[in-house]
Amino acid sequence: MKKTLAMFAPLSLLLAGTALAQAPSGKLVLYTSQPQKDAQETVAAFNKVVPGVQVDFVRDGTTQLMSKLRAEIAAGAPQPDLLLIADAMTMEQLKLENRLAAYRDAKVAGLPDGAFDPDYTYFGTKFITTGIIYNTKAKKPESWKDLLAADAKGQVVLPSPLYSGAAAIHMGTLAGVKDIGLGYFESLAQNGAVAVQGNGQVRTQVAGGQKLYGIIVDFMGLNAKKDGSPVDFVFPKEGVTVVTEPVAMLTTAKNPAAAKAFIDFVLSADGQRFAASQGYLPTRADVAAPEGFPARETIKVLPAPVQILLKEDQANKKRFADAFGG
Repeated sequence: MKKTLAMFAPLSLLLAGTALAQAPSGKLVLYTSQPQKDAQETVAAFNKVVPGVQVDFVRDGTTQLMSKLRAEIAAGAPQPDLLLIADAMTMEQLKLENRLAAYRDAKVAGLPDGAFDPDYTYFGTKFITTGIIYNTKAKKPESWKDLLAADAKGQVVLPSPLYSGAAAIHMGTLAGVKDIGLGYFESLAQNGAVAVQGNGQVRTQVAGGQKLYGIIVDFMGLNAKKDGSPVDFVFPKEGVTVVTEPVAMLTTAKNPAAAKAFIDFVLSADGQRFAASQGYLPTRADVAAPEGFPARETIKVLPAPVQILLKEDQANKKRFADAFGG
């Protein structure tokens, strides 16, 4: 059966408010893989609702953030109260290590069941798909395999799963798709594709004409088009991969009240509308999608079994590094 984003929607939706019985205060330390500007805007929006909390955030790729966090854990001094990172796979690993605190009173009304951990340790804040950005002077691609064509030779740029959590999910998901598989990435490398750290570099190179095609998260491609760059974004016909940018509180959080308030905000209708204003597809089906997105029911989502992705992640990354270097 074809799976679409619309299938995540529950039968009934209950609106959740953002009012808090007791306004928290103090310092909240957030580690996030959001783009710098989006992270700053998200913190500012949260502070309009909860002004008494000082949010200090560290922004980097998911892989780098996890390396930093693991070094802190090894030293007995984990710093963040809260994580807002690309993918559920990383959260699942932290959950297995008992690093995530359950928040059973989280305001999940209106969220589809598949968007949050049934044990209430992490919660998807948006749907971020990965598709193809292309410079409008190039032929429009329709399939992932179009990036292997002769006219795409040396003209493809993609984010590295060694840096980007969304890219790691993308690679792991395509590895399980019939007629694509992990060999797809090796074929990309053989066709002259170049791996860069993050999605932002993909956008810059395609918008600037250095490359004609890129693999990129949807909001960056669509926002670049909206901002006037000579690019467009395609949801390939085989389907797209998706991450939910989950948020989670650590068991070592020093300010759990503020962490819970932040979670409540990003899951609330107001928080979801704010995410939509940034160009993200909201997790909640009762919040309208940003301009430029197709109807949810038309977006074909490729299956991504988290436990399998987690099991195969390191082997997948090694094959990628062997193909692209790194």
